[in-house]
Amino acid sequence: VFKTVNGGISWTPVFDDQDVSTIGDVTVSQSEPDVVWVGTGEANNRQSSSWGKGVYKSSDGGKTWTNMGLKDTHHIGRILIHPSNTNTVYVAALGHLWGPNEERGVFKTTDGGKTWTKVLYINPDTGVTDLAMDINNPDTLYAAAYQRRRTAFGYNGGGPGSAIYRTTDGGATWKKLTNGLPKTELGRIGLDVYRRNGNIVYATVESEESGIYRSNDKGETWVKMSNTNARPMYFSQVRIDPNNDQRIWEAGMNMAYSEDGGKTFVTNRVSRIHVDFHAIWIDPSNSNNMILGCDGGIHFSHDAGKSWDSRDNVAIAQFYEISYDMAKPYKVCGGLQDNNTWCGPSATTDTRGITNDAWYTVQGGDGFYAAIDPEEPWIVYAESQDGNIARRDLRTHEAKSIRPREDDDKMPRYRFQWNTPLLISKHDRKTIYYGGNFVFKSTDQGDNWKRISPDVTSGVDRKTLSIMGRKVEDRMTLSRNDGVAAFPTMTTLSESPVRAGIIWAGTDDGNLQVSRDGETWKNVVQNVPGVPKGTYVSRVLASAADPGTAYVTFDGHRGDDFKIYLFKTTDFGESWKDITKGIPQNQGTLHVIREHPKNPNLLFAGGEFGLYVSFNRGDSWQELKNNLPRVPVDDIQIHPRENDLIVATHGRSVWILDNIAALEEMTAKTAESAVTVFNVRPAIMWRMASRRDFDGHDFFTGANPPEGAMIDFWAKTKPDPKDVKIAILDAGGKQVATIKPTALDAGLNRVVWNLRSDRVVPPTAQEEAMAARMAAAGAPPPVFGGPRVDPGDYSVQISIAGANSTQKFKVEEDPRITWFSAADRAKRREAINELVGMMKEADILRRKFTAADAAVTGLQNSWKRPDAPKVSDDLKKQAAELKKKLDDIRPTFAARNFFEPPPLEERKAELLKPEPDFVLPALTQRINQQITGVENFAAAPSESELKQIAVVKAAVAKADQDIAGLRAEVVKFNEAMMAARVPYVPVP
Repeated sequence: VFKTVNGGISWTPVFDDQDVSTIGDVTVSQSEPDVVWVGTGEANNRQSSSWGKGVYKSSDGGKTWTNMGLKDTHHIGRILIHPSNTNTVYVAALGHLWGPNEERGVFKTTDGGKTWTKVLYINPDTGVTDLAMDINNPDTLYAAAYQRRRTAFGYNGGGPGSAIYRTTDGGATWKKLTNGLPKTELGRIGLDVYRRNGNIVYATVESEESGIYRSNDKGETWVKMSNTNARPMYFSQVRIDPNNDQRIWEAGMNMAYSEDGGKTFVTNRVSRIHVDFHAIWIDPSNSNNMILGCDGGIHFSHDAGKSWDSRDNVAIAQFYEISYDMAKPYKVCGGLQDNNTWCGPSATTDTRGITNDAWYTVQGGDGFYAAIDPEEPWIVYAESQDGNIARRDLRTHEAKSIRPREDDDKMPRYRFQWNTPLLISKHDRKTIYYGGNFVFKSTDQGDNWKRISPDVTSGVDRKTLSIMGRKVEDRMTLSRNDGVAAFPTMTTLSESPVRAGIIWAGTDDGNLQVSRDGETWKNVVQNVPGVPKGTYVSRVLASAADPGTAYVTFDGHRGDDFKIYLFKTTDFGESWKDITKGIPQNQGTLHVIREHPKNPNLLFAGGEFGLYVSFNRGDSWQELKNNLPRVPVDDIQIHPRENDLIVATHGRSVWILDNIAALEEMTAKTAESAVTVFNVRPAIMWRMASRRDFDGHDFFTGANPPEGAMIDFWAKTKPDPKDVKIAILDAGGKQVATIKPTALDAGLNRVVWNLRSDRVVPPTAQEEAMAARMAAAGAPPPVFGGPRVDPGDYSVQISIAGANSTQKFKVEEDPRITWFSAADRAKRREAINELVGMMKEADILRRKFTAADAAVTGLQNSWKRPDAPKVSDDLKKQAAELKKKLDDIRPTFAARNFFEPPPLEERKAELLKPEPDFVLPALTQRINQQITGVENFAAAPSESELKQIAVVKAAVAKADQDIAGLRAEVVKFNEAMMAARVPYVPVP
């Protein structure tokens, strides 16, 4: 759930701390806008639809939430709040998608959700998908009952329970409305009531006579207006323009629009935005203002749908699978629900972060598996729904279909899953495996295929199977098998990284097959204890540590079974051990398990409601959350070089946990240590730059990883930052930098070294003020460190209250910089070191000047006080002359404050001059500019830069002479002061 307070320019997630993320409906009270209700559980009946945990309420505009019950409803279609009584709320509950249950129908509360009454119930297979209220007579409501059930093998989207009901007494009694509606069984129905005239009701009805129906008498009689009704089980949303009952909108793959009450529709009014529309809002006060929600996000229109503004500034992608390459920075590629397959960088050298235009598509349709050639990263294999695999060359973006094809036109055909498993062999990059109802193998990158298995499924003919007592092939079955093109099929495939030929395959009808030689196969599912027959195999994983070890997850929710199934074998599947301890049962099934490539004790599991980690090969588990939202985790990868944990979520895009060395290396012994520094991965000295400016507040960027060396360490107890010393040492043991942590915790901590030596001189008050201004404006903070260090070997030493731990690591050059020789680097270092020496000397001179200036100014101000001792005019004159000498050399030592204008009199004087004075920057600024100019380019200093360094060096010598002259003047002045027996000025 996201909230915007600026018309969609920016969005804030407000529901992340709750224990569910899939949303069916959000409703805001019109009389008390801070009261918000959320119904959880997607209402669109897809094979990928996630289930919820009831309804939630916020009374403070989304800051806090309370679960108000109805947890077993699973899917909420609509929530309506009484327009003048916020405590009265109606909920349309669809109930379980994959089986029967009682908690479905229409529920009503009159006490703000403390108690509920089921006011409409049809049967255990029928829930309510939509509610519509007569806003002028809120006791009159219409309910769309919907009988449906999905299974792993198909879908039945209708039955005798589907109907339209009306109440005129707030739900106390209901009347089934039939006059003029189809006589045959109905499927999904969408409803709307005209705001200006409650007699007018529209319904989009699924049946053998699907279409748009209108009633002019509160539903007593209906007239079919047209046949328009695209894929009703997935859409079925109809809206009447709140100010014109002839303007009708109906959601579908395209948005249908009518200006004659629904008699005719056009589908080209809404264009240039994504298809598959699920949500429609029309401003009651101005029908030109519209918001659409679809498979491509959220879109705004201010001209009644003629033009659209896509708000691509909220990361809500639904990733099914994720992969990576070995570039620096590495790319990730993954498939999205109805949004193609995309590749994008895990990090960029753009200071803004990872922008949307850094991503590009490699396959169309619904995206799923993608695999990148480990040696030729421009070759990407990507699969769209139902087995449509292509090989793409990113150098030209040419793509070639490589789907395995039958050798003839005979039946039966190959069967492929909605999400067809794909992998590149760890033993030969040109060998790829693909899973249909057979395991296919190619040794030439998919140009040719060989079947290396028999049919690994049961081969059952789904025409013989029933849903809700009806064969799925029955003529009366509505939305028959929607989204399930074939059954049974393979769902998961894994090859042993240890030994070629060991291959595992799992299927949607519950088979678990293993081959030890890549030719002969054995179904070992009967050896897995406690799993109901036919349970969907969501993932099988061959261990990288042992040829006989594998892990498997089963997902029973497709059979209305929400138990966690996770097992391990060490003998090629002859026996299996349950390893679910610590993962909450009946909280959400599992989709994926992944083993750390270097530490087989470290496992990760992703499920419907989050991410879990095990440090002991699955003997026990705990949740791994940190800032990861509560969201389905569909896939997990671990980058073998960067040691990053890459998580593909179904609804919140891709998340990366940078460098999980702390998790990899964590042991019981570590937990007892006072301090332990974990492995620090090589730190790359990326040259960051902004590619573009002035993007506005609606511009989305993903976060880059921290710049520099990420240093993770364990502290047994919460340390006081004052007791913590963090030092960076070079290869010779010389300290080059220190890190001062601000906030630390007991347990894991992370600090980042920016790959710079300590600052040569402390920041001035003006620099700190500038940093504060930049932070307030949201700009990147200025770097107050010293010059960059050179690439090479370094170590970090952390001391906490006397306990020490050290870890070595490398600093590497930006891999794009290949031309910078060791000789040129040495010349640059020599120049920087010379400038650093100048900076130290100049800062000493600056402080001497500042002290003398403050003393003279303070002395002159003290003479102005009424109680000040009498001072001769001659002394005052000498003080004024000394102050003038200070002012004369002030530009050398005091930087101009560009954030504050000079005094008015000074500005007037400047304006009267024929031309402005040439004012050099302060000496320390000039030196810093030279350091920045030399170090910011990978080359030896140019002849011009060396000349400028010489000029600055001369300026330092001149400043030293000025301070020496000032010192003589102060000594002379002090002699006069002492003779007059008044306080004197400290000698600079």
